[in-house]
Amino acid sequence: MEPTNMDSTINGAETSETRFQTDNSMSRKPQPKQQLSKAMEHMRFAVTVDPIPHTSTPTPPPETSSSLPLQPVEPVEPPENDAYGVPASFAPVRAPPSRSHDASNNQKRSDPFAFGSRYLEEGDNIFEFNAWDHVTVDSTYLAFSEEQYSRQRQEPVSDFDRQRYNAQPEKWWNQFYKNNKTNFFKNRKWLAQEFPILDHVGREHGPPATLLEVGAGAGNTAFPILQASRNKRLKIHACDFSKKAVELIRSHELYDPQFIQADVWDVSASPDPSSPNGGLPPGLEEGTVDVVLMIFIFSALSPTQWDQAVRNVWRVLKPGGQVLFRDYGRGDLAQVRFKKGRYMQENFYVRGDGTRVYFFEQAELERIWAAGGHLNNNNNDDDAEVLQSGVADVESVQTEKPAFEVAHIGVDRRLLVNRQRRLKMYRCWLQAVFRKPGQGSEVPTSTLRQESEEQGRDGDGDGDGELGQEERAGPAAEGDGDGVKV
Repeated sequence: MEPTNMDSTINGAETSETRFQTDNSMSRKPQPKQQLSKAMEHMRFAVTVDPIPHTSTPTPPPETSSSLPLQPVEPVEPPENDAYGVPASFAPVRAPPSRSHDASNNQKRSDPFAFGSRYLEEGDNIFEFNAWDHVTVDSTYLAFSEEQYSRQRQEPVSDFDRQRYNAQPEKWWNQFYKNNKTNFFKNRKWLAQEFPILDHVGREHGPPATLLEVGAGAGNTAFPILQASRNKRLKIHACDFSKKAVELIRSHELYDPQFIQADVWDVSASPDPSSPNGGLPPGLEEGTVDVVLMIFIFSALSPTQWDQAVRNVWRVLKPGGQVLFRDYGRGDLAQVRFKKGRYMQENFYVRGDGTRVYFFEQAELERIWAAGGHLNNNNNDDDAEVLQSGVADVESVQTEKPAFEVAHIGVDRRLLVNRQRRLKMYRCWLQAVFRKPGQGSEVPTSTLRQESEEQGRDGDGDGDGELGQEERAGPAAEGDGDGVKV
């Protein structure tokens, strides 16, 4: 029987409806980026009414008479979000409003731009820029940090894991560089701003100089210095106790043994009498180095290793040689955000990838590097632990510790801002120049960028005696997209 016109119409309608139907159970559209990673979602505190942000639905404007003019609607700022467990309600201390620049160009920056010159003042939109300098936290944030530390102490790493992470720290860094290669850290092109002496030694007619970088990683410090240098008499020794890191440096397209040499070396290792140079890096002898770079490396050592590391740096430096130092400070967001099972001892933690990190205070650094005599830190059993772990021998524990001169030291407090995700991140770093007494190096002692900057603005009343700059669009810090490596 042939279908009637009505049947055809019905079948056609069904076909048409089926053609326009969609399967809503699966979407090919990319999902929006989560505010926090899954690993950090447990850090969101229940201190807000709605801990999970929702996009607000725009309200349609009310109907108005055609005779009345439409009133302009002011844009509404989206709500701020908690940053890795730090409540968004915490606000930084603001300076009184002042304008030392052209009011018609409110960029709060000098020209050319100099790090450390952007101050958060009353009336400023905190999300206008991606970073603010010399930011002081209030008592509420300090109390919150202490609560976090207390929770961390209550649930420390197990004794088994503590021994596992401390036994072979280079194993975890080998795995880190095997996984990340050269993709994790940004090139530290900002270092010459923080330590102007790096520009000096790289000048075309600069003095002959030997620079040793301890903890060179994948070369994110050494290669920018090498690229900027015009000094044919500058030789860089890049050392790391991770052999995978050294392999990455040696395979770099800019690696030239005439100007840069990469070797495996543990700065905390005890002297080796059987070694031709007493356990120092290959190609170096005692008293042959002008500048030692230690950028986020000292924090990777256990407190029981500090003493021997300072001794080894002392041995390799010429009289008058210097250490350019930058590392994490107590209260940095990377410390505050640690969860349970990461606390090793006071201010000392293990990250999720097995690498370790310590957070220093200024007085503590001065005691480690400048105070003569044996190092005395918070753990009364440190000496026994040093001997048991083989980090140092009896002679190194009992002999006097060398005392460096503290040429410069200061705290760098910075507020980093993620404008897209509406996050505020409080960072804290310590920066210093330690000098070995004597006269033997032709390289003058470095200043810090903040000092030369304050000399140029004496009388303006803008200086507050602190430093500036870690890793903004170069310095954001050692870590992920938000500048936090955990």
